[in-house]
Amino acid sequence: MKFKHIHFIVNPASGKEEPVLSYINKVLDDSGINWELSITKKHISAADIARKLIGKTELIAVYGGDGCVTEVASALQGSGTPMAIIPGGTANVMAKELGIPQETLLALEVLKSNGAMLKLVDMGLMNGKPFLLRVNLGIMADMVLQADRELKDEIGQLAYGITALKTINNAEPVKYRLEIDGEVFEEQAVSITVTNSGNMGIGDFALQPGISITDGLLDVILLRDNSFMSLMKAAGSALLQNKTDAVQHWQCKKVAIDSLTEQKFICDDFEQQAKRIEIEVIPASINILVPPDKN
Repeated sequence: MKFKHIHFIVNPASGKEEPVLSYINKVLDDSGINWELSITKKHISAADIARKLIGKTELIAVYGGDGCVTEVASALQGSGTPMAIIPGGTANVMAKELGIPQETLLALEVLKSNGAMLKLVDMGLMNGKPFLLRVNLGIMADMVLQADRELKDEIGQLAYGITALKTINNAEPVKYRLEIDGEVFEEQAVSITVTNSGNMGIGDFALQPGISITDGLLDVILLRDNSFMSLMKAAGSALLQNKTDAVQHWQCKKVAIDSLTEQKFICDDFEQQAKRIEIEVIPASINILVPPDKN
């Protein structure tokens, strides 16, 4: 697939430290592709830039981490303007989900590849706001909220693992009321994830088997307790992609989650707080450029 014009959005505060401008120039030199570049700043977000570019370029390429990627996706949702991902963060979950190379030079090569194609993927809507990846409550949220920035810069994704070990020990089950496609469940849980993407950001490991970003469904994953056995079963389920009684897994189009008190949670890397969360899927919501082997 060939593009005549590409606009890059670059987050200079992303996890990687590399000469991305030089890389872009090197890869696209003599390609026949005209390109421009915008840089995010403290008061100019990736979403702000993306909204102004709708209809003004053939492709918006995002260099940054998952936060930057999901911001742009949310801004472009339903607009018809496609995006490409150049992984520049710590986890790069959506890039891994779509098989996009993690090395910047290789990811840039996809932009001029004849075999690359646009893939139409689902998104979600959380309390009226679009999201691309997932909503996390409990342990999975605390792991991100409490991760030390300096540690992330130093050891990357391992920082989340270290933080998880600390938060798991302190986790207390919370009572939730879930309404999943009209059916009500009363559950206690130390973690709830409502996800569009299966990839965990660690290799090819998925949260649970059967999760797809193109099936028009969301996946609700609930961990009831933080006992050693439950955690081992959940880890084994992610590793071997099999079912376990330690994890409850539903697929749905809509889910509402109620708790007795306001809960801090993460929606696509951004901290939120609420007593009630209403989530629904937006099928076939945005086009993302993928390599030839992931068409």
